[in-house]
Amino acid sequence: MKFLIAIEPGNDTTAFGVVVPDLPGCFSAGDTLEEAFENAKEAIDLHVETLLEDGGTIPVPRPLAEHQANPDLAGFVFGFVDVPVEKYLGPAEKINITVPARVLAQIDAFAKAHGATRSGFLVEAARAAMGRSLTDPRANG
Repeated sequence: MKFLIAIEPGNDTTAFGVVVPDLPGCFSAGDTLEEAFENAKEAIDLHVETLLEDGGTIPVPRPLAEHQANPDLAGFVFGFVDVPVEKYLGPAEKINITVPARVLAQIDAFAKAHGATRSGFLVEAARAAMGRSLTDPRANG
């Protein structure tokens, strides 16, 4: 799953600070930009694992523009990291669905252009359409 991170630039005496705007309370840092990205991935993994173990849900991400407009993140640089948190959601299940050929071609083209798989795109589209996390108990009703 891809997560947006906001990086506060560092310098010779200050580390690069990292916050994950869509995961309140998830933050990290690194002495170099590369280290900041790696530490952010580890922080996200641990944060999501703990969140789900405690009965919480993974929040649906908000648009990048919304975070860029946040005055608390002024001066931050934004990036994305891919963290395989799906392992905490249980085993994947294979399903059969019927989709018109043209729509399927559009799904595949869109997913490919955005570095996603068909399945990944469909899961994220479903999460966005439902307006909440698939791990939210209300998603079943």
